[in-house]
Amino acid sequence: MAKRVAVILAGCGVYDGSEIYESSAVMIHLSRANVKVNAYAPDVAQMHVVNHIKGEPTEESRNVLTESARIVRGNIQDLATLKLADNDALIIPGGFGVAKNLCTWATQGKDCEVNPAVEKAIKDFHKAGKPLGLCCISPVLAAKILPGCELTVGHDKECEMWPNANTANVMKELGCKHVNKHVKEAHVDAKNKIVTTSAFMCNAPVHEIFDGIGVMVEEVLKLA
Repeated sequence: MAKRVAVILAGCGVYDGSEIYESSAVMIHLSRANVKVNAYAPDVAQMHVVNHIKGEPTEESRNVLTESARIVRGNIQDLATLKLADNDALIIPGGFGVAKNLCTWATQGKDCEVNPAVEKAIKDFHKAGKPLGLCCISPVLAAKILPGCELTVGHDKECEMWPNANTANVMKELGCKHVNKHVKEAHVDAKNKIVTTSAFMCNAPVHEIFDGIGVMVEEVLKLA
């Protein structure tokens, strides 16, 4: 029987939704492993809409579920309908939408609030011993919800390759252990069944992002 993996999306586009390269990489690696993907997103308004050419907010208003549907060709469900029994694992790609629409990390950092449906999903999978796969900025969700877990967002010292490394230090303040990993690697917290990889937290070429996400997906499926 094929494994079933829930994928939670946060919109469509790196600056206000899910990162499209990362989301596509997750879907391709899951497809290659003959996994049944169940895509979900919260039916809520985006924090804002960003012009992806100018990198500036616009006056538009968009819905996270409606925008996420673009990535999965319309095959998506309201996150409120997610059933634990229908899924063997949960994966959340990155993108600023995670920090803006799935939680308020973008504006509140470690004092953020997590969308209730997202928090419930993460807690339910963790309690049931079903694995979580988190990449790019999405490990901050586990840092906030599951203190004491082991995570990676890449490296914890800023440089040209790791411009957002301070995120790792903020996660440490929440009681998590951060493990430095290269972009093509993933860290496995075997105790908590959490697999993380840095993805575009690293200033790396897209094929290396793809490869790192492939390692994350492979390790998640081993635990499922």
